[in-house]
Order: sequence, then C-alpha cells, then structure tokens
Amino acid sequence: MNWGNVNLLYWLPLAIPLMWGLGALLRRRRLALEQLVAPAMLPVLAPHWNPARASIRLLLRMLALTLLVVALARPQWGFHWEEVRRQGLDLMVVLDTSRSMMASDIKPSRLQQAKWGVRDLLRNLRGDRVGLVPFAGSSLLQCPLTIDYAAFTMTLDDLYSGIIPRGGTAIEQALRQAIESFPADGTADRVILLITDGEDHEGDPLDLIPALKEKNIRVYTIGIGTLEGEMVPGADGQGAYFKDRQGQIVKTALKEDVLQKLALATGGTYVRSAPGDTGLARVFNESITNLKRSEQESRTAKIFEERFVWAIAAALLLLAGEALLSDRRKKPAEAGA
Repeated sequence: MNWGNVNLLYWLPLAIPLMWGLGALLRRRRLALEQLVAPAMLPVLAPHWNPARASIRLLLRMLALTLLVVALARPQWGFHWEEVRRQGLDLMVVLDTSRSMMASDIKPSRLQQAKWGVRDLLRNLRGDRVGLVPFAGSSLLQCPLTIDYAAFTMTLDDLYSGIIPRGGTAIEQALRQAIESFPADGTADRVILLITDGEDHEGDPLDLIPALKEKNIRVYTIGIGTLEGEMVPGADGQGAYFKDRQGQIVKTALKEDVLQKLALATGGTYVRSAPGDTGLARVFNESITNLKRSEQESRTAKIFEERFVWAIAAALLLLAGEALLSDRRKKPAEAGA
C-alpha cells in the first residue's frame, strides 16, 4: 500500500489522548451528577439518559474522525500503467557574479537578491528545463539544462562573488556560453535570463543578436542595481571599499542601455529590479509563461489507484449510526415492544 500524504498519518496517535480526554469528561459529568444525586435516584430523575450509549457515540465519532484522517492521507493500492508526456521550454539563467554584484544598493547585495529571485522563479516552473551559467571575466556552465530543480537549487546556493577566478565582466562570453549550452534540435522556445548590473568590460553583447535570432533564443534581461550606484565592498570584508589601480574607490551603477537593446532585438523584455523584487516573477508571469512549449520526453509511469473514497464512506456510515443512536434510555413501553 502507498500513501499520497503519508505525513498526515503522524497525527493519528493524537486520537488516543483525545479519546481519553473526552472519556474523562464524560466520567466527570457522571461523577458530578452522582455527587448531587444518589446513584439509586439517577434512573428516577434522569430516566432517559444512558451513559453507556453516550460512550458508544463518542467512540463512533472518534473512529469516524480517524477514518477521515486516513482518507486525507490518500491510501492507494492497485495500479495501472499510463503514458506521461512532459512539455516545457529550455531556460538558461546567466548570472553575473562579478565583484560589482556585491554592492549593497539592493539589500543585502545585488547577488544575493538575484539568487533569491531565481529561487522564487523555480516555484513557477512546470516541466521546464533550467540551466545556470555564472560569469565574471569568464564564464562556465555550472548546471546543464535539467528538470531536477533540487539539484539546480543546490548549485545556485553555492554561487558566490569570486567563484569565477578571472575578474571583470564579460557579458558577451557568458551569452555565447549559454547559446552553446542549448541542444541543437528541439522545437520549444529557448530563453536566456540575463541577470546583471550591466557593467561590461569585454566585447559587445549586441554582436550576438544575429546568432540569438537564428537559434530562436529570446533574451530577457534583469538590470539589478540602482542608477545612483553604490561603492563596491573590498575583498577583505572588513568594511573597506574596492579601489582601482589609481587608488580611487570604485563606484558601480546600473547600466541599462545594452540590456534594453538586447531584450528588444530578441523578442524578450527588460526589467529593472527593485528592493525586494528582482522582477523575475513579473517576467515569467507576463511573458515567458505564454511561450511555446514542446514535448520534451514521453515515458510510461505507474499510476496508483486512489482508495480514499472507501475511508470516507466508512466514516459517513459511522456518523450516520452515531446520529441514530440516542443517549436516552428506552422507555418501559419501548423496552417491552
């Protein structure tokens, strides 16, 4: 036997102290009556009250409650085979992990806010494959396209500023890496989510627009940071700020121009992040969710038969019996009938 919600069964042991408590309440009620009235007088003063039937009714209620909990746990036995088709699109997250992403104009940092936004995005995915390309002065395929969202999340959580040893920011190279990470075949729409503050020190990402169009890849860009900018924390983490070769403190600000052009040219969308909102959820719900999804795979799955109806039916029968069972004693005429 299998269970759809086996965790609910852990609540069943609570029925024991609950039954004991209700039984104690009934006993206290009877003792209170016996203190007020002599036991021999109870049948005279309360001729229709039957404590034995009251206990039986209590037992029936508790059994019905237990069966309802069992029904909610969804007992399953027996199965049939069913062909399951999965449809989805391919989505590659290209995430800036350069030093400027440690700026705190988006609290607690641009990078941490971006990682939280990607985690929230995963909750909206239903069969879509997702991959991860972090980048700074170079890039790497940290997580190939997968539907194992737990493995993707573990890879995402391990990202930090400095995971790419080479400093700087090379958006073009990161996009090229993402393009090469998509499969050559497939009819589903392909999406790149580029999350960056827009600072770029090498190449021109706009040079890749023809290749992106040829491969039917839409680029959705998320500009994370503020236009006013913020100073870049130093590597020592002691409150000092990063300085350039001339000894000047480096200040980083969001640069939107290239991000806007890249999204517009490929059919994507540009969104500027805000404190507490990276914009990823808006991009997905308003745009990506409407894209074409194709069949990614087909497999035969074992589908277990749901049997919770039997537990519900038994619980209803017990409650019906409880409703018909009176606490009242039978009158002498009824007893003799």
